[in-house]
This record gives sequence, C-alpha cells and structure tokens, in this order.
Amino acid sequence: MKTFWIALRVTGVTLVLTGLAYPIASTGVAQLLFPRQAGGSLVADDKGTIVGSELIAQGFSKAVYFQERPSAAGEKGFDATASSGSNYGTTSKKLRDRVVAELARLQAENPDAPGPAPSELVTTSASGLDPHLSPEGALWQVPRVAKARGVQPERVRQLVEAQVEGRELGFLGEPRVNVLLLNLALDRQFGRPGA
Repeated sequence: MKTFWIALRVTGVTLVLTGLAYPIASTGVAQLLFPRQAGGSLVADDKGTIVGSELIAQGFSKAVYFQERPSAAGEKGFDATASSGSNYGTTSKKLRDRVVAELARLQAENPDAPGPAPSELVTTSASGLDPHLSPEGALWQVPRVAKARGVQPERVRQLVEAQVEGRELGFLGEPRVNVLLLNLALDRQFGRPGA
C-alpha cells in the first residue's frame, strides 16, 4: 500500500509538471518572445483583415494569382483540420491519374510557360498544406499571371524574385517563395483584381 501512495503522488506531480506547468510556461515564453509566431503567423491584407497564415497553404485558382502545390488535405484539399498527404505509392494508378490530370490542367492554364511544369506543381506535399514553392515553381507561372493582370512579365518576375526567402541560417533548407505573401504583394503592386 505504501508503494501505491508513492506511485500516486509521483503520478500527480508528473501530471501537474508536464501536463500543466510546462505547457503554460512554454506558451507564455513563446507569447512573450515571439508573439506573432505563437499566434499562428497570421497575415493581414492592406485593410488589416486577416487573410490567412503564412504557414498554411490556401487554394488559389484564379489566373491572376500564383497557385501552390496541389493538396491532399481533406476532401477538397487545403483543409487545415485534415492535414495529410495522399499516401499513394509510386506505383499507384490513382497517383499517376491525378498527376496526369494535374499536368494537363497546368499546361492548359499556362500555355506560355517556359518548358515543362516543375514536378512540385503536380505533386502534393507530405502535409498537403505546404505554403511554399521553389523560385522555379513560381517563375514558371509568371507568363499566366502577367497576362491575366495585363502587366509586363518582367515586372511580375521581379516581384517573384523580390519575394524569394533564402535558406534558414544561411544553410538550412532551400530558397522558397511563400505563395500567400507573393499574391498579397501582387495585389499591393498591381491592384486587386475586380477592385
């Protein structure tokens, strides 16, 4: 019985420390040191309206916007409550059919794009919510976006190049472009379509 009460006290102390004290302390430190990131890295438009998080992809389908990778998160994709990949193997007929259909759609929507579509534009990420593209994936879409917005492709290309984020700490990861931030920059520089 003595061992039982000792085990019960240790369990209670452990639950309080790891289940309450540690999460509250780490959340408090995060809110204090990194309030924007701890709050979800939310992004606002020029009017101050929250339009999303720079950490979660959104479904952009209009020709005037850059499109991100396809999403397998949720039934229709881009569902932040259902983050997941498709889990199709490389020999899967469903994966091959989806990639072929995605490639056909991209080629039809981007007839002036240089060369074949980058593979990242036809494959989903592991989470299905990756908000970034490689600079090549974004630059490939420049002719479509420029034509849809009625601006010179070189101006859109310069905007993309200005939005490229470098490697973390100079050596971790690859250069990338956040699609949401790029599309907001498009609206700021060239005006919001339909506005």
